[in-house]
Amino acid sequence: MGLTVAEKIMKEHLVIGELKRGKEIGLKIDQTLTQDSTGTMAYLQFEALGVDRVKTKKSVAYIDHNLLQTGPENADDHLYIQRIAKKYGIYFSKAGNGICHQVHLERFGIPGQTLLGSDSHTPTGGGLGMLSFGAGGLDVAVAMAGREYYITMPYIVKVELKGKLRLGVSAKDIILEVLRRYEVKGGLNKIFEYSGQGIKYLSVPERATITNMGAELGATTSIFPSDEITYRFLKAQGREKDYINIEADDNAFYDEIITIDMDKLEPLIACPHSPDNVVPVSSLEKTKVNQVAIGSCTNSSYVDLMKVAKILEGKTIDEEVSLVISPGSKQVLNMLAENGALSKLISSGARILESGCGPCIGMGQSPNTDGVSLRTFNRNFKGRCGTVSAKVYLASPEVAAVSALTGYITSPEEYVKDINIDMPDKFLINDNLIISPAEDKEEVEIIRGPNIKPFPKSKAIGESIRGKVLIKLGDDITTDHIMPSNAKLLPYRSNIPYLSDYCLVPCDPEFPKRARDNKGGIIVAGFNYGQGSSREHAALVPLYLRIKAIIAKSFARIHKQNLINNGILPLVFNNEDDFNCINGLDDLIIDNILEQIEEDKVIIKNITKGGEYILDLDITERQREILKAGGLLNMIKNNFKEHLKGE
Repeated sequence: MGLTVAEKIMKEHLVIGELKRGKEIGLKIDQTLTQDSTGTMAYLQFEALGVDRVKTKKSVAYIDHNLLQTGPENADDHLYIQRIAKKYGIYFSKAGNGICHQVHLERFGIPGQTLLGSDSHTPTGGGLGMLSFGAGGLDVAVAMAGREYYITMPYIVKVELKGKLRLGVSAKDIILEVLRRYEVKGGLNKIFEYSGQGIKYLSVPERATITNMGAELGATTSIFPSDEITYRFLKAQGREKDYINIEADDNAFYDEIITIDMDKLEPLIACPHSPDNVVPVSSLEKTKVNQVAIGSCTNSSYVDLMKVAKILEGKTIDEEVSLVISPGSKQVLNMLAENGALSKLISSGARILESGCGPCIGMGQSPNTDGVSLRTFNRNFKGRCGTVSAKVYLASPEVAAVSALTGYITSPEEYVKDINIDMPDKFLINDNLIISPAEDKEEVEIIRGPNIKPFPKSKAIGESIRGKVLIKLGDDITTDHIMPSNAKLLPYRSNIPYLSDYCLVPCDPEFPKRARDNKGGIIVAGFNYGQGSSREHAALVPLYLRIKAIIAKSFARIHKQNLINNGILPLVFNNEDDFNCINGLDDLIIDNILEQIEEDKVIIKNITKGGEYILDLDITERQREILKAGGLLNMIKNNFKEHLKGE
């Protein structure tokens, strides 16, 4: 039996386990990336590991999230990360250099290598033929220390692309079609591997749009082969030496196969408030638009924005539309400036933002009350844009640009008769905002601003766990619900005590007070708890509030691992009807937890009502040891002490 692209890379990087579906494997990580929203905490954890220098082939720290500096907090975090990077062997991408995923694709990604990033959209690297995973900051810190990264060996879905996209239909429509079919939970424990004759018509940035938004499927990752298209992109970036060919064997086995006829696709759009709420654009025409935002790590490449410039050239946006554009990198912005496209964008009435995440994470440009915002981004969770009452739609740059002109959601097909944009033979290369690490770490002083607080530390599990149900939640609770990430809170990403006042406030403003009054407790939730961002704060803040366990109908992959890494039990209802038997402030207890944790089932008793429920603890032996130790950091330190005793 032959191997898929993903299996070939995993085989080369396999450290622990076997490539058997459903079994835990440990992979060697070649590269890591962090961004400033998650980076400070990741580097505090890296320091706690006591490693003298990163052990990866390349690690990069990006500043792209917290770019509004209305006080010293963000600048202090950036300075801390820059000094940490300089001291420990990490490359540092300064504010203004661009969004981590776009820049990494341009300047650092290497086909066939593994990439672990403290951002859920790290699978963007799959557009280049990298095996790329999003993870919590602690997992990234551990990988930088040279340790393996663990995943459950995924099932592999072959997405066969046939035909060629028509004008006005884009790569964004391909991934929206996959989301329409699979929904936000359908990719759990799966890798989506793209193939077929249609891929030869997709550039690396277009492929990256698809792998980037594959994160919204809940997938482990997504990946394309590394082929002649990959080579041309790397050569244009002056990095052809990094190219290797990686394609699936003809007799490779796939667990599922789906086919998408690209020539039959029409422009699609994701409606509020979920990326899988996908319908044809034509079904929403004449829906009035107040704001259009183009950019983010999904659609901010050179070709994307050149298409937008061509659509807008010589025209003026609708008088009631605010159009904002954020280029994905300094490289893209420079090239637009040099060839005159930037002038066309400005002339049309567009506001040009700096190269960063910006509106995608609610960092400025929030829509008006009850407004409709059409965005080329990857997420449209309620309130993520900064305006709770707004309705956010997700679509391609072509749809966004045309809609900015008409003032309504508009299918672009009749407006884009001549917008074919070729990939450049040579990109403008200027890496002067990438700072190399110091040769002598001793000459670098770490500076910690007053807002940088120690991360909370968990304790080893005792004999029992008891607590009240502090809140009962529904399905698809996102990390934006658990730990909001807006312009007002992002400056405090390194201050867990401050953030604790906002935990789950979008669901219940009284939750933080209730958690403190009861000295911690238990959270109950529905399906897909922890969907969305990889932000570890959604586990660290509950840990600070002394949350002992979370009982849900199911968990999102990254968040489940973050809970385990921080010593919080992720328990799943064995019988979904039991969900209806538990109410807020019910007093629950798990006796003999150390014994029960050795099994796949845990019995929890409802002291208030007198009943008991069987819960599943779907974890590996290694994760069991992490939980017993009270978290991954504790386990690593314990293992290190045992190692010293044995010497």
